[in-house]
Amino acid sequence: MNVFALMAAVTACYTISSLSDKYAAAKAKFEPNEFTFLMCASMSVFLALTLPFQTIAFSLRWQSFAGVALVALCKLMEFKMSVLVLKEMSAFELKAWLGVTLFVSYFADVFLGEKLNTFKLVFICLAALGLVLTVRSDKAEKIHYRRIALPLLLYLTAKLGYGLTIRSFSDYASSIMLLLPALVIVALICLPRVSFNVYTEKPKGTLNILLARIPNTAGMLIENAVIAISLANYSLIQPMILVTLFVIGLIRHEQHSNTNLLGGVLAIVGVMGFQIC
Repeated sequence: MNVFALMAAVTACYTISSLSDKYAAAKAKFEPNEFTFLMCASMSVFLALTLPFQTIAFSLRWQSFAGVALVALCKLMEFKMSVLVLKEMSAFELKAWLGVTLFVSYFADVFLGEKLNTFKLVFICLAALGLVLTVRSDKAEKIHYRRIALPLLLYLTAKLGYGLTIRSFSDYASSIMLLLPALVIVALICLPRVSFNVYTEKPKGTLNILLARIPNTAGMLIENAVIAISLANYSLIQPMILVTLFVIGLIRHEQHSNTNLLGGVLAIVGVMGFQIC
């Protein structure tokens, strides 16, 4: 399947789950451990159901176990930090911040053997600029960045680190065998700090998280296929999600400035141009 088709599928899956996660963090007000445990436990079950259809490979070498540990660390940071960050900013704004990983991911691809392409670098710059302009508004002043500076940094590091780990350890274990044990480990780490009463006290929020894990799990599986092709394409998924959320906002007749509109166009041009080069 064409890599852009894979990226589009991931975009659709993650757009659905990111909107649900915003509800869980901001309205249902789940704590990080409660949110992370429910996510990891449910996704572990969904991933396990796909095992008969997956390529299962796991060499009994220290690199394989190191890969699982690193994926677990990345997912633990990603899920916990996303709850803290989403209490201050929207899923839309968070996707824009993920644009900073574009440059690191592309140069990682170059380091791993891809030939440096000046045109691709230009389109990455356009996409990054588009992300900044898309979320630029007076509302940004209401975000208390001092409160979330560290969680945001850790979240961005976790997203980038996940892609690097899956790509770097692919010779020792298949992506599903890195991801599934890692999610189980994260769920077990969070388990002692979870009060299960909270899930019955917040049934709507709990149901939202569980249902959103279905497209989230599908997105993670397809995302791993994209990572195997290119880390830069993996990072470009986030701008594609942002553009999708932006278009949804336009359809809902939400207010957007000319700067926001220009940013949306630049982000689209950047993503599409990168694919063409």
